[in-house]
Amino acid sequence: MAAVADVQLVNISINGIDLQVPKGEMIVESVKRLGLEIPIFCYHPRMKPVGMCRMCLVEMGFKQPDGTVRKMPKPQAGCTLPASEGLAIFTDTAEIHKDRKGVLEFLLVNHPLDCPICDRGGECPLQNNTLFYGPSTSRFVEMKRHAPKAFPLSQYVTLDLERCIQCGRCVRFTEEISGDGQLGFRFRGASMQPSTFEMSEFTSKFSGNVIEICPVGALTSTKYRFRARPWDLQTRPGVCTLCSNNCNIHVDYRLGKAVRINGRTNEAVNEEWTCDRGKFGHDIYNTETRLTTVLLRKGENLVPGEWAEAYSQIIPTFRNAASRSAGLASSGLSNEDLFTFKNLIKDQFGSSHLDHRFEQFIQGHDRSLTARMGVEEVQDTIASFEFAKSVFVFGTSLADEEPILFLRLRKGWFQRGTKIVVAYDQDTDLDSFAHLVLRYKSGTGQILAKGLLALAIAAGKATAPEALSAALKSYTVERVVADTGISESKLREAVDLICGVPIVTTKGLYDLEYGWESAEILAGIAITTGGHFNIYARGGNEEGAVLLDVLPNHDGGTTHEILRACAAGKVKALWITGVDLFEAHHDRALVESALENVEFLVVQHWKETEAMQFASVVLPMTTPLESDGSYTNAERRVQRMGAVLPAQGQSKPAWKAFSEISLRLNPTAPTFNALEVLKKIQATVPAYASLDFADLSGEGSLISAGSVE
Repeated sequence: MAAVADVQLVNISINGIDLQVPKGEMIVESVKRLGLEIPIFCYHPRMKPVGMCRMCLVEMGFKQPDGTVRKMPKPQAGCTLPASEGLAIFTDTAEIHKDRKGVLEFLLVNHPLDCPICDRGGECPLQNNTLFYGPSTSRFVEMKRHAPKAFPLSQYVTLDLERCIQCGRCVRFTEEISGDGQLGFRFRGASMQPSTFEMSEFTSKFSGNVIEICPVGALTSTKYRFRARPWDLQTRPGVCTLCSNNCNIHVDYRLGKAVRINGRTNEAVNEEWTCDRGKFGHDIYNTETRLTTVLLRKGENLVPGEWAEAYSQIIPTFRNAASRSAGLASSGLSNEDLFTFKNLIKDQFGSSHLDHRFEQFIQGHDRSLTARMGVEEVQDTIASFEFAKSVFVFGTSLADEEPILFLRLRKGWFQRGTKIVVAYDQDTDLDSFAHLVLRYKSGTGQILAKGLLALAIAAGKATAPEALSAALKSYTVERVVADTGISESKLREAVDLICGVPIVTTKGLYDLEYGWESAEILAGIAITTGGHFNIYARGGNEEGAVLLDVLPNHDGGTTHEILRACAAGKVKALWITGVDLFEAHHDRALVESALENVEFLVVQHWKETEAMQFASVVLPMTTPLESDGSYTNAERRVQRMGAVLPAQGQSKPAWKAFSEISLRLNPTAPTFNALEVLKKIQATVPAYASLDFADLSGEGSLISAGSVE
């Protein structure tokens, strides 16, 4: 473990209580050590202090040799006041009470006081601070300012200018955290207002965060407006499964439906931020096309049935088909779902044909980078990137595919000067703060990767076997410049920056014809220069699917091979769970041909899908919010989420259906809950052997690279 840096402590006193705090710590944070509170509006611990609202006023002074305190003549803002030796702070004096009332009185002068209809009513910092620290009555009787109500900044964010207290949190978030800088203050004085430039649409991929950090009801969720009051809602912790980052979230629900998603603090993963896909994308689970009933094929129609009847059709069909059966799973299923599905298809039915991958160019399990090169595909945690000196990002738009990792890199650059090299054939959000951008011609990514490795070897920065050096000799600087369109100076500068540093890409590379080749070369750069290689998963539990071996055996078919075999009549029974093939697969004609020609098709999903029209049996499953389960994120951190909502109709967790079928095939002690399945995973899958169950509901339990076989 890295050594903890020495922290210089200073002696201060707060309300007469002596204590030691780190030098330079803001007083607004120091008072929390005593369980006290300084009211705030503009201050946010993850952004630079600006002292705009003056709500955090405190009296301050310095201790004199005789023990007395010499106070400053005016109160100071606690959010911009750093701790220093001998500082004396007073947060609970008559003068401070008077100042706080004055600040709140000014803030409320033009505030519409429409709390009964405001979405923030009941959980509003302005409302709370006014009740605790503000005046009991208002002296203001003049006409208040008026501004347009419910102005749409974007499809997600609605602005109510009358409620804005000009704290600047939203503007600073776009400047310091997300980096898109789309919001700014227009005008001055009482007319000052946050707005996009030239009144364009607020298109930030992280716009939902400004709703949460707004201390009043000025920025509200378009999706949530007037849907519920805070006291109508129930809240439970959850894990977002809409991408591989697995951000921690709070799920607010009412009448059996999720109505709002807020970020939940996990310092190891998302801190407290969310992307818009995670914050607003969970509405898909409230779809009117939910599957709640078992459906069985009767002639040309699907008719309602029972689970037992469905099992009686599935079991003999798949058992008789044996090696001519196959399974395709979603990478968004829980570890428990994937583990029991793999056991059912491979062990119970005896098939080698199983996969979860839907990239255009995928290879057999035995051709993975780990199997071929002995390199782990994930070597760095998300949080570690904010401390990296340099990072090489290749062939991906992180803001789209790994949004929280993007925010970590942005934080590293903003706070510590991390140098980022970006190589991609399109513009990305990283370009705005990247130290170097390598914009290569489409389809030449593998040439760039080989050229960079060849240059590193020639410069003595990489130690490579002779065979590799010989294979790369043809990739001269002149050839790489001509093929990729990148200048020689940029190539040489890149080599100086990318050697011995973390390399980041995603499995989106495998959607490209030469993606596998590029991934191998990038891994080679990391190996030969002493750097770290990371090819991150994109699906909600894609990394878990790999570790749990939801992959074809050496004699099994990949996703594309399975579909071609179905189309040719070689696969007699196909089970697809949690995925709509028409949405996931790039070749619609192949999917249609496969589903038309397979003799027996099981479709298991939580919503109606196009594939249902070909199904022999349709099984309703619960959504991630309705089932207990664990998920393995891109950095191999396992987190557990309890069921937030009740299951609808006949739907049940996928693992439960698989376990019930396995029990009929091989009567043993039944599995009663998801935790029991997870314990089986820990006992039988080496990668999960070191799981710390006490951490699963907290920051999660990290699987180290060395534990993966």
